[in-house]
Amino acid sequence: MINNLQTTTTLSNGVKMPKFGLGVFKVEEGPELIHAIKFALKHGYRSIDTAAIYQNEEGVGQAIREGLQEAGISREELFVTSKVWNSDLGYESTLAAYETSLTKLGLDYLDLFLIHWPVEGKYKDAWRALETLYKEGKVKAIGVSNFQIHHLEDLMKDAEIKPMVNQVEYHPRLTQKEVQAFCQEHGIQLEAWSPLMQGQLLTQPVIQAIAEKYNKSTAQIILRWDLQNGVVTIPKSIKEHRIIENAAIFDFELSKADMEQLDGLNQNLRVGPDPDNFDF
Repeated sequence: MINNLQTTTTLSNGVKMPKFGLGVFKVEEGPELIHAIKFALKHGYRSIDTAAIYQNEEGVGQAIREGLQEAGISREELFVTSKVWNSDLGYESTLAAYETSLTKLGLDYLDLFLIHWPVEGKYKDAWRALETLYKEGKVKAIGVSNFQIHHLEDLMKDAEIKPMVNQVEYHPRLTQKEVQAFCQEHGIQLEAWSPLMQGQLLTQPVIQAIAEKYNKSTAQIILRWDLQNGVVTIPKSIKEHRIIENAAIFDFELSKADMEQLDGLNQNLRVGPDPDNFDF
C-alpha cells in the first residue's frame, strides 16, 4: 500500500527510492527555489530531482543543507537525483560532469545519476562512466532519462550494469505502456517527468469528473494514477499550497474502472521533445 510521502520502491540493486518527490525543472536560482525545497522537506518530501541543464544545482544544494538542518533529518534520509547533459556525454566528460554537479550541490554523493537524453553515438561511453561512478561508490544508483525501448536494448547490449531507472515524460495523454512493460521485464523503475503535462491536463473533463467523485483536485487524481501504475513521480511546484496539495494523495485509492478510464486518455501526445526526433 502506498500510504505516505516516505513510501519507497526498491530498485534492482536494493536501493530504496521514494515513490514521490519534488522536481525543479525550469525553477531559476534564487530565494523561490530555496524556499520551495526547504518547504517540501519540512512537509515530508524526501526526494529532490534536478539536472545540470536546469542551472540550479547550487541553489538546490543550499536548500538541501538548510532544509535538512531545519527539518532535523540526515542526508541519508534524502534521495537526490541529477543528470548529465548532452554536451557532456562521453566517458571522461561524464565523469567530469558528475564532479561538477556534486561540487555545485555541495554533496558527497548522489543517490541517482541519469543520462538526460539518448544522444546517438554518445550514450554508451557516458554509461561506462556511470558504471565507474557506481562501482566507486560515488552514486547509489544509475539510470537514464527519455530512453525508448530501442535505446535501452542498444545500451544493455554492452552494459555491465543495467539501468536502475528510466525517467520519461509520462501522463494520461502519454502512457508509454510498451516502454513501461519493457522496463518492468528488465527490472528498471519507470519515473514520470511532467506528470501533469505542464498543467495542460488540469482542466481535462474526464479527469475533472473523476476528481469530483473523490473530492480531490485533478492534479491529485493524476499523481495518484502514477503511483497506482507503479511509476515514481516528481511534480514540479514552487507554491506552498501546491507542494502540500500534490502530496495529499495517500488517503484514497482510484478504482480499477477509473484507472482504466485514465489509461484510455492516451493519445501519444508530448509536451517535451520526442527522443527519436530531437535535434541534440
